[in-house]
Amino acid sequence: MSRRRKGHGCMVAVLVLLLVLMAAGGVLGWLYAVKYKPNNEMADKSRIFGIKGSQVALILDHELQEEKGLYEDGQVYLPIDWVNDYLNQRFYWDEGEKLLVYALPESILYADESSAGGDGASLFKVKEDGMYLSLGLIQNYTDIRAESFDTSQIKRVFIDTKWEPYETAVIKRAGQIREKGGVKSQIITGAEKGNRVTVLDPMENWSKVRTADGYIGYIENRKLEGRETETPVSSFEAPVYTSISMEEKVRLGFHQVTRREANSTLESYAGNAVGMNVIVPTWFNVVSNDGSYVSLADKDYVDKAHGMGLQVWAMVENVSTEESVKNLDTKELMSSTSVRKKLIENLMEEADTYGFDGFNLDFESLKAEAGPHYVQFIREMSVSCRKKGLVLSVDNYVPSAYTAFYNRREQGIVADYVIIMGYDEHYAGGEAGSVASISYVKDGIANTLKDVPKEKVINGVPFYTRVWTVNGGTTTSKAYGIADAESWVEENGISLEWRGELGQYYGETVNDSGSQYIWMEEERSLGLKADLIKQYDLAGVACWKLGFEPAKIWDVISEIK
Repeated sequence: MSRRRKGHGCMVAVLVLLLVLMAAGGVLGWLYAVKYKPNNEMADKSRIFGIKGSQVALILDHELQEEKGLYEDGQVYLPIDWVNDYLNQRFYWDEGEKLLVYALPESILYADESSAGGDGASLFKVKEDGMYLSLGLIQNYTDIRAESFDTSQIKRVFIDTKWEPYETAVIKRAGQIREKGGVKSQIITGAEKGNRVTVLDPMENWSKVRTADGYIGYIENRKLEGRETETPVSSFEAPVYTSISMEEKVRLGFHQVTRREANSTLESYAGNAVGMNVIVPTWFNVVSNDGSYVSLADKDYVDKAHGMGLQVWAMVENVSTEESVKNLDTKELMSSTSVRKKLIENLMEEADTYGFDGFNLDFESLKAEAGPHYVQFIREMSVSCRKKGLVLSVDNYVPSAYTAFYNRREQGIVADYVIIMGYDEHYAGGEAGSVASISYVKDGIANTLKDVPKEKVINGVPFYTRVWTVNGGTTTSKAYGIADAESWVEENGISLEWRGELGQYYGETVNDSGSQYIWMEEERSLGLKADLIKQYDLAGVACWKLGFEPAKIWDVISEIK
């Protein structure tokens, strides 16, 4: 009896153990399936691309953009602000006149809302949230590759701006392209055997790829073979912006002309400036938002200058009179296509009338919002100058974050010369200091050369300095030409000492006016600046301004050859 019970108990134990093992195996199998069984759920493509309705997803160089395109009338349209930022800044939209403008080297194209492409579709669409450009139009003027998938519900366009070699691979057996690396990630699309994909990011077990049917996702490396490198070839023919370049280094003097009688000082100033080959009279002061300007141009002046072997580049500027400073809104002036066009036409007539050789643009104290409109003016001005064989030079501040909107890179393409105003390091109303220390000048040149080729860069040097006075906690200053500054130093018995780190002589004194300080500009300091121009092999030098300097200064300037 006891043996039977004992045997029966063993059987029960064995059965229980088997049940436990089976249950454990089931649990383990379930856990294994949960962890390793591939997810067969399809991803929500609208969520992935972040679009709805007629929106078009934009993928730039394989990166999904926040901005969305528009699909309308069987065409893809892209937001112009995004196009300007990432693809082509030369598409200019005049919001006020509802005009699209594009400046080529020798012509300017205009389109309004009635303009259509060869297929009859509108070149652009104006919506409440902005203006949208036709993708086809963009491709005509931009060095890009674009592939549009607009026949499905998930509309998207891939745009590539890079032309470097890239890796491709062939799918050796069918699989899935997943949203993320790993079999538990949702499926974006299927991967058919034999299809070729672009490999964007190869990893240890998975690779990020782009498919031929317009999706980006992840596939297992074991399903890829036949990796190859392909190099895209561009068929785009970029426009050629030809430039005028003098056969010798530019040695330019600014001639400040504030009234017509001042033109008579040409011969005395030029006679003092031995070696100067370009003179820039400040002749055209723009005073109104309709493009009106005051002209001090003089035909006899041009004829005399030519007789002295000088080119004349007439300045067009916005800051020399109280009227222009008070009344002119440069953004309003430059943002009107019709005003820009009329102003340029008038200036070209001035060139025909007076026979000068070029223009110098000097638009200062602009706000950032005026920047794109001013740059468009430069583009359009360059077209007219190029047609007439006139030199176009543009004055610029030393590069800084808050003057980046002057767009020196674009200036360096469309203009003949970009002039750095390499002075006013310390200015009236600010802290006391040098007008142009050598490090300030060097940084200005180096940073400009990041955007503009050296053959087009002219560095401006000051023929003046400032005497700074500190009294009762108040700092004031007065500008002195070099000759007058030397007289001031002598009259006040100031002992000057050389400051190597500044590349200038420094002096100070205390008198009834308070504590006074001067950082001199003279032959030695200007010689160092001339050395920088020669070291960087720039196009030349520009001197502000004639009449401030003793004749001996031109012994230094004339060595820039």
